[in-house]
Amino acid sequence: MNPIIIILIDVLALVIGAAAGYFFHRYQVDRATKAKQDRSDDIVKAAQTQANMIVKGAQDNATKIIQAAESELKERRIELNRDTERLEKRRSEVDSRYDKIEQREQNLNKRQSQIDKRHNDAEKLFEDQMKKLEEIAQMTPDEARKDLFAAVEKEARGDMARIIRQIEAEAREEGEKRARKLIADAIQRVASEHVAEVTRAVVTLPSEEMKGRIVGRNGRNIKAFEQAAGVDVIVDDTPDSVTVSCFDSVRREIARRALSKLILDGRIHPAHIEKVIEDETRAVDKIINEAGEQAAYDANVSGIHPEILRMMGRLKFRTSYGQNQLAHAVEVSKLAGILAAEIGANVELAKMGGFLHDVGKAMDHNQEGTHAGLGAEFCKRYGVNAVVVNAIAAHHHEVDQETVEAVIAEAADAISGARPGARREDLEAYIKRIRSLEEMSMSFDGVQQAFAIQAGREVRILVKPDTIDDLGSTRLARDIAKKIEETMQYPGQIRVTVIRETRATEYAK
Repeated sequence: MNPIIIILIDVLALVIGAAAGYFFHRYQVDRATKAKQDRSDDIVKAAQTQANMIVKGAQDNATKIIQAAESELKERRIELNRDTERLEKRRSEVDSRYDKIEQREQNLNKRQSQIDKRHNDAEKLFEDQMKKLEEIAQMTPDEARKDLFAAVEKEARGDMARIIRQIEAEAREEGEKRARKLIADAIQRVASEHVAEVTRAVVTLPSEEMKGRIVGRNGRNIKAFEQAAGVDVIVDDTPDSVTVSCFDSVRREIARRALSKLILDGRIHPAHIEKVIEDETRAVDKIINEAGEQAAYDANVSGIHPEILRMMGRLKFRTSYGQNQLAHAVEVSKLAGILAAEIGANVELAKMGGFLHDVGKAMDHNQEGTHAGLGAEFCKRYGVNAVVVNAIAAHHHEVDQETVEAVIAEAADAISGARPGARREDLEAYIKRIRSLEEMSMSFDGVQQAFAIQAGREVRILVKPDTIDDLGSTRLARDIAKKIEETMQYPGQIRVTVIRETRATEYAK
């Protein structure tokens, strides 16, 4: 065949094949498009159906909500109507009360006006009556008030003075009874069986020949003894005895013991004298320490510094009017403890104050100052309680007594010194004290005569009646008593009595 025909046939075949393929593809596409269109229509229909259902449901819900809202609105309207009715009712009640209050206020204003009118009338009537009273009494209200106050004050002062005198009399009587009972009880419970032994400074000799040995050749023995012991040895015509003299009671005791030991030993020369005095000094120091500790134990006082106890032990060799001062301190401590227990004071502080009150007497011979001040300062340095220090310093009224324990210590000291048998005086000291009392009393202006009686426990003073009046007599008694307290030492107390006597004498002719 012709190749061209074949080519044409082939081209025709290709064209037919291409057209067939195109149409088949077109068919497939149309078919697919139709299928998609059908599915789209189905989806749209389903969506429309579902939308219709949602709209219907929404309409139903909206209807229900509208119905519920209308129902709630209806209920609220009903409740609002009720509240409105209630408010209207309250408003009516408030209006009614307000009208009543206004009416009451009007009535009160009317009554207040009446009261004010009556008050003005009463004041006017009072003024009229006061004027009439002033005319009748012939005095102003201030003058009447002053007269009334004066009368009431005079009456009150009279009653007050009478009550004060009555109270003072009752207190004095009861206080004296109570004081006598306390003192009697204290003395009875602490009464000593005998007077404390008096320390003597007299050394007994076995013979008169011993005086020569004590003096030694050219007086060397006695000079060595006096220089080593710090005392004076008096060798006089007193038979079989010599006297040791010294203002320091401890040195005097050391010298007495040393001299007694030398006399017994028989070896009296300067070297042996010094050795014996040294030995006796140590022995006396030991006795002093033991005496202070024993005294504190006897007084039942604890917590005292050893230096204070050592100083108290020195009082073993100190006497006052024949009364041993260490025994006196123990006795005062016991008395103070009893008195403090009876009146409810601090027993321990009172006992310690009584025990230490005279500690200054162990040092007043070689230091300036009174024994009360020295003792207080000494105890203060060693930490003694301030109450006890005040009791020591104030037991002779050199300073003010700040506590009741100080008063108790002073009272116990007076009781111990004034009780029967506690102290004694020699004739010379007694006469000197009596004469001093009379001379001191006569030194005041206006005194005519002065007599010391009752062993110096009372001084009676006769004054010139034209120079000193009754008030001056009281002042004079107080001044004399104060001067006695400041310048004299005495046991117990001294009573000062001032006598003012006026005599009127006429002669019948």
